[in-house]
Order: sequence, then structure tokens, then C-alpha cells
Amino acid sequence: MNTADTTQQLTEIVLPGKVEPEGLELRRRPVPAPGPGQILVTVEATGVSFAEQQMRRGRYFDQPAFPFVPGYDLVGRVTAVGSGVPHGLEGQRIAALTKIGAWSSHVVLDAEDVVPVPDGPSAAEAETAVLNGITAWQMLHRKARVRRGRTILVHGANGGVGTLLVQLARAAGARVIGTASARHHEALRAQGVEPVDYRTEDVPARVRELAPGGVDAVFDHVGGRSVVDSWRLLAPGGTLVAYGSAATLDDEGPKMRPFLKLLARVWLWQALPNGRRAYFYNVWAGKALGEKRFRRRLHADLAQVLDALRRGEITATVAAELPLSAAADALRLAESRAVAGKIVLVP
Repeated sequence: MNTADTTQQLTEIVLPGKVEPEGLELRRRPVPAPGPGQILVTVEATGVSFAEQQMRRGRYFDQPAFPFVPGYDLVGRVTAVGSGVPHGLEGQRIAALTKIGAWSSHVVLDAEDVVPVPDGPSAAEAETAVLNGITAWQMLHRKARVRRGRTILVHGANGGVGTLLVQLARAAGARVIGTASARHHEALRAQGVEPVDYRTEDVPARVRELAPGGVDAVFDHVGGRSVVDSWRLLAPGGTLVAYGSAATLDDEGPKMRPFLKLLARVWLWQALPNGRRAYFYNVWAGKALGEKRFRRRLHADLAQVLDALRRGEITATVAAELPLSAAADALRLAESRAVAGKIVLVP
């Protein structure tokens, strides 16, 4: 990692262009002051998500121009407030979705965009439940509307989103079939999951053995051929929720091509009069409903996830906890697919 030789107070990781993880740059600059309606957050934990893996390749569909600071979510303390912000917010631990900018020691945010974090979980534990938690919760409860007694298929059941999908689904009384490599099967069985090895088994055939009548919901982040198989595995009345295209991560060509292809399939399937449903989930899509409604729903759903974490209904799975200066190592580890849970950066 390239390191700037300065001594400023704010430390951040910059993605300068399409680079290998070692090409990330560490930069220091003055800590900014919050403006009207804003707060300054001292970051206690931020995460490595699939989005950053796409961004470093220039493959995330709405990433900003290089250079920029990555970091999709964070947990931290409010250390200063701007005018118009209640001073009672100062000192509180909060969580926020940022999309970019969280790989930093300090971040300025709009006060309306943060959610209180309950006492109990550590910053790293709470961090695992921010982006991954809101994604899992909304896909499970707002899109698929999974109920007790239903059978679902979770691809990547050992991943950051997958681990929370599994736990939230089991808490809702659903039967869960989950794909993962063999080394994660014992841990999945301990959670009540029926594992399928995507490396060595014919996944569609094995799922049909386990659920001859089809599954009631599939959560697919793989895209490509996988999403077609996922659609065909649905039972009558079932729901497919696609939320990524991991299979095309290293593709060349226009970055929108795999997403447009996936969206076209989803829209076609949704239009078919066969009683099954298909959705493409993106956490920001709700903004089309209006900023206030989006924030209200985000706050409500994230509060549910964080409270489930506080109660022990879900367990944080921290795959690794590394210092912010080791962002390159963290990104390499995330891309290895060798760990279960979320990799957390601690400034």
C-alpha cells in the first residue's frame, strides 16, 4: 500500500483507479467540521463488502469517478454536531450507510441518515449488521415475505449477507438450504442449515432432492447461469430475489452489461403470468419512493436488525478485524472467499 508521509489528523484510504489491493493509498488531511444539519462521526468500525471488490475493478454500476474513498457502511461515535442538530446526539454511537467514504477515521454525515446503535454489541459486531443486515432483512421480509414453514435457498450461506439471511430466516421459522464450500458445512449444520457444496455438487439437482416441490424463495448474489437455475427451482408462488452478479466480477467490457442482462431477465420473469415473482434488490432503490419514506423505512428496518443482534436472536460473525491501514490485506482476504462472515476495518 502506498502511504503518504504526512501527519494530519484524519486518515483515509483512497482508491486511485483500477488497481490491485496493494494500489490503495493512505492519505491524511485535516478533520472537517460539520455544517448545518450535519454531524462529525469518529469511525469505530467499517466493513469490506462485495461493492468495494467491484469498485476497485471499475465494475460497480454507479460508483463515482476515481479517485475516491471507498467504504459502504460504518459504526462510530458522534463527536461534533453542526447547527440545527440536537446536542443530545453528541457522544451517541450510531450506524450509517454511506456507499462511499467510510474507510476513514472521521466522516461527516447528515444527521438524518444515522441510526442509533443499542448498548451491548461491540462496534465490530454492530458493523456486521449494517449493510449486510439491512440487505438480509429487506430481502427476506419486504421482498420474499418468508413465513414459518417455508423453504428457502440461500446462495453463499457463509458470506456476510448469507450468514444473516440464514439466521433471520431460521428465527422466522423457515427451513434453509444453503450453498457453501465444504469447509463451512459443519458451521451451517450447527445453525440448522442443510448445506450444498457448490464446488462439487450439481446444485439444482441436489436442491431438487431436498425440496422436490421446489423452494419458496431463492436469494441469489451470483447472477449469470445461477440466477436462471434459481428461477427454475422455485415452487408455485415462490420468489426469486437477485442482488448481485458475482459470477461476472472479472468480466471485461461495459460494466452495466451484466446488470442490464440480469434486470432484463428479472423484468421478464416478473411479467410472466405463472404465479412466481422475481426482484432485483438494491438497498438504494427505495429512494424512488421519496427521500423521507426511504429514510423512515431504512431506520425502521435497521433498528429491527440491531435489536435482534442485541437480543442474541442473530449472532455477529466477524471473519477478521484489521486496522484501517491494512485495507489492502482486508480486501485480499475478502476476495479469497476463504472466510465466513464480514471483514471489519478498525481505524
